[in-house]
Amino acid sequence: MKKNTAAWASELARKHLETPLPRRWAHTQGVARQARTLAPILGDNADLLEAAAWLHDIGYAPDLVNTGFHPLDGARYLRNTHRADDHLCRLVAHHSCAAIEARERGLADTFSKEFLPADPVLSRALTTSDMTTTPDGAPVTVEERLAEIRNRYGTSHVVTRFIQKAEPHLIDAVYRVQHEARSRSSAY
Repeated sequence: MKKNTAAWASELARKHLETPLPRRWAHTQGVARQARTLAPILGDNADLLEAAAWLHDIGYAPDLVNTGFHPLDGARYLRNTHRADDHLCRLVAHHSCAAIEARERGLADTFSKEFLPADPVLSRALTTSDMTTTPDGAPVTVEERLAEIRNRYGTSHVVTRFIQKAEPHLIDAVYRVQHEARSRSSAY
């Protein structure tokens, strides 16, 4: 992967999200800020994580929607149009327990055949960045973020069903990354 992928990713996300989806763009900027705070625990993978943070929701862009499942649409776009790094595509595809949502949407077979799971350390870091950022880009606890998602979508929506199933995994990912970050910072 080339250096400064995050700068390229930022511009690509801006192009597709800023004007048509300003709130999603605000969230994306907040997720990228959160990802940058994790650089000390990621070393050489910090740029890849930040790039994935910029691009994790690109599949929501109206001009990129195909299946209506944003992780799959975004990862396909990156792979097929930009020939993006496989690790980056897999992070976007699998961000925040997306495989669980793919099952809820009846897309599990397609999803798993197209995109292998992402590196677990980077996947947890991206989940942490996403699940600790509000739709408006502000930092929040994972519990508050999950409650906000449930409230926004309502009880019978597929996203709410997914969140209920994924919640223990999402919380575990965030707590593990936060613990690692605290351990590393207290070691210095």
